[in-house]
Amino acid sequence: MELFFLSGVILFAFIVSISVVFLLYHKSYASHPNLPRGKMGLPFIGESLEYLSTGRKGHPEKFIYDRMAKFSSEVFKTSIFGEPVVVMCNKAGNKFLYSNENKLVTAWWPSSVNKIFPSSLQTSSNEESKKMRKMLPNFMKPEALQRYIGIMDTIARRHFEAGWEGKQEVTVFPLAKNYTFWLACRLFLSIEDPKHVAKFADPFTVLASGILTIPIDLPGTPFNRAIKASKVIKKELRAIIKQRKIDLAENKASPTQDILSHMLLASDENGQFMTEMDIADKILGLLIGGHDTASAAVTFVVKYLAELPEIYNEVLKEQMEIAKSKKPGELLNWDDIQKMRYSWNVACEVMRLAPPLQGAFREAINDFVFAGFSIPKGWKLYWSANSTHRNPEYFPEPEKFDPSRFEGNGPLPYSYVPFGGGPRMCPGKEYARLEILVFMHNVVKRFNWEKLIPDEKIIVNPMPIPAKGLPVRLIPHIA
Repeated sequence: MELFFLSGVILFAFIVSISVVFLLYHKSYASHPNLPRGKMGLPFIGESLEYLSTGRKGHPEKFIYDRMAKFSSEVFKTSIFGEPVVVMCNKAGNKFLYSNENKLVTAWWPSSVNKIFPSSLQTSSNEESKKMRKMLPNFMKPEALQRYIGIMDTIARRHFEAGWEGKQEVTVFPLAKNYTFWLACRLFLSIEDPKHVAKFADPFTVLASGILTIPIDLPGTPFNRAIKASKVIKKELRAIIKQRKIDLAENKASPTQDILSHMLLASDENGQFMTEMDIADKILGLLIGGHDTASAAVTFVVKYLAELPEIYNEVLKEQMEIAKSKKPGELLNWDDIQKMRYSWNVACEVMRLAPPLQGAFREAINDFVFAGFSIPKGWKLYWSANSTHRNPEYFPEPEKFDPSRFEGNGPLPYSYVPFGGGPRMCPGKEYARLEILVFMHNVVKRFNWEKLIPDEKIIVNPMPIPAKGLPVRLIPHIA
């Protein structure tokens, strides 16, 4: 009887505690007047589970569209990753965020990102990102990338010879990851040995899957696995960094050969050089950004070209004209890339329908008003690519695949945002364009293909990928 009574008291206390937390949670948000409409979900968790679940079920846009329909087509509030968030849903919202960078808003990442990419200098990921963005333009601007096109084509040829040729069936997404990761390793670290590149492959997959998850560091959770994977990768990176320092000292490596050499030799305004740990963190971030989104993009290029033979034929025609203009063994060059206009329009339409970057976060650094609603300082903001990419106001018949949308002046400003926009537009946009087009050239001049799973489900984790990796049957061209 006493045990029963004690259990009842404990249960009552638990219910009261939860109720108090719940009331305080909602009261804290109610204290701000004139917030956008929306719901905040459960204490601490908010609506994170539903946000992540819709992506894993293959419909990341559903979380956004459901709330746009219920609350507002412009802006609504929610709570994800333990933070109050205002979601911007139209091109006016995109323009506002991109135009007010470092004035009203600044970049923000969920705590999971800071924990996976800790800085030994105890500065935030935001500060580290600013430093990287100052460093990257010299390597990522078109005139600098022109010299890499031949290297990209060489690696693409080796990739298709090793992974595609002589096979009747292949699974596209793992191969796409191999291709883009091999390129990133070669251009950022001067590593091109497939066996050395393969050392990173599996832990990188684990890391990418755990970056945007609920940061619960318990054995078996995606977040815990991501932290372990980042440690494995950084250990390997530190070994590469140590060897490069020796090679630079002995003039066996060039100071300008890649981003790694530049990082080792560059100092800040105080004459301080980056530590090996900091360089490893930054290279890790670059490798993630340099290959994960592009691998998703080229996978969906293959998917849509399999589904749309008339589009495939036009891409093939353009690419074969370029191939026929080359001497035997001659590599692609900048002029060839400029001729791939239709192919790039196709790639852009692919990224409209399946944006590799679903969106990104900002943080309000001042109180401000948007669309008549008050946005408090410290609240997070999120722009969503899907909310504009499939909006019929900006893209008539939004579910139709139509590369002509990108002819002439193209889409309305701020409506097409696969690379973000404003000061924080992805610095690797031109790099991504080159690796996607080099892939398209090499795949269509070798093969046609058929999907083996016609209605394969798409999941988002954190980028859109076919659930089974997009297995296809290859149909080699007859010489």
